[in-house]
Amino acid sequence: MHVIVAGAGQVGAAIARYLAKVGNDVTVIDQNAELAQRIGDALDIQAVVGHAALPSTLERAGAADADLLVAVTHVDEVNIVACQVAHSLFNVPTRIARIREQDYLEGRFADLFRREHIPVDVVISPEREVAQAIALRLLVPGALTVVPFAEDLVRLVALRIDETASVIDTPLRELTALFPDLHLVCVGIVRGERFFVPGGDDRILIGDEVFFVCETAHLGRALPVFGQSEPAPSRLVIVGGGNIGLRLAEILESHHADIACKVIEANPARADLVAQRLHHAVVLCGDGRSRDTLLEAGVDGAGAIVAVTNDDDINILTSLLAKRLGCGRSLALVTRSDYEILTAEIGIDVTINPRDTTVSSILGHIRRGRIRAVHTIRDGAAEVFEAEALETSPIVGQPLRELKAPGLVLGAVVRDGRVITPRGDTVVRAGDRVIIAARAETVKRVEQLFAVRLDYF
Repeated sequence: MHVIVAGAGQVGAAIARYLAKVGNDVTVIDQNAELAQRIGDALDIQAVVGHAALPSTLERAGAADADLLVAVTHVDEVNIVACQVAHSLFNVPTRIARIREQDYLEGRFADLFRREHIPVDVVISPEREVAQAIALRLLVPGALTVVPFAEDLVRLVALRIDETASVIDTPLRELTALFPDLHLVCVGIVRGERFFVPGGDDRILIGDEVFFVCETAHLGRALPVFGQSEPAPSRLVIVGGGNIGLRLAEILESHHADIACKVIEANPARADLVAQRLHHAVVLCGDGRSRDTLLEAGVDGAGAIVAVTNDDDINILTSLLAKRLGCGRSLALVTRSDYEILTAEIGIDVTINPRDTTVSSILGHIRRGRIRAVHTIRDGAAEVFEAEALETSPIVGQPLRELKAPGLVLGAVVRDGRVITPRGDTVVRAGDRVIIAARAETVKRVEQLFAVRLDYF
């Protein structure tokens, strides 16, 4: 498949890297010649320097033969026009655009992105998706990651293990005997800087970041097993009233009215707009790095602080100060990858990288076959996805113990709305939806098991 990725920023580079790794013909477009060339050389792909919305640039990128355009430049209008040009002049079959401006996404303008108007097949809104991801993490105590699958019947959850966990140094195969009625499977562990898919003899150690798949209805019982027993916060402070902060506050007001929310925004005009959009939250105009502002917002008695300004440094400093003043939990938006390895060590509880959420969303939309959702782990080191088993799939009809698939683990099987925890004697049936984790190099084996191509069309 020939894919054009317009925009060589963090998201564009991550998408290009993953597509190239699984054997696609990838071309990257960016106006920054040095950035485009660096990515082209690193990934051994074609790099085109130019404006992504110009017909001549798309022509040089091979749009006439392209199967897919992923437009993720930093300018919404460039992404929109690139999709229009790709459709009108080059008949590119599938077009995905990242759109940040919320006005384009208003419900009353829902007909805007249609083939007969602006031909964008899939619109990705990072701000909305990141806000939803943060809301999920807030409601699951201690969670570093929360991803729903199968209409939220199942969730992928990541937690950091401390000395309070009851499963420390316990072989994973014994979890079933210890908790027979608990539907959960450990599908991944990050130890130090290394991610691995664990086997039955592997043990959970203090300091591990553990990924497990759990039936959503059992999550309340599963968390204490991993040392997480505190309730969701009843008071919350959001620092940053931009698109993410505002959207998060709106989600909490609409669906979790029992959480008292205060928003701190430094820009007076933006603070006024946020105050007009929210019905119950208190909006303060001030600097989140100010001790007085944080105390005025009641951070010393808040269960959590969420710092989501456009500045990583402000988010990190605000979170650390809030914790020092008595805030229970800190969540900070951090876009720089080189900061991520430091945040846990200096006291940030949860680091939110919008790149990971956006990349996962895009991959979920461009998968082929019966792939319903995808979540990438550790910048593509592994994936957790939801796949539907077909009548012809080799995985159908044989006990799982007979499968030879190192680097791959089934987290759950959803059958007729019921969650089944996979065991050695579990037999997958046609129509089952399977939540499965796999290292990047194991994707080919997954293709064989499901008899449906998991690479890109």
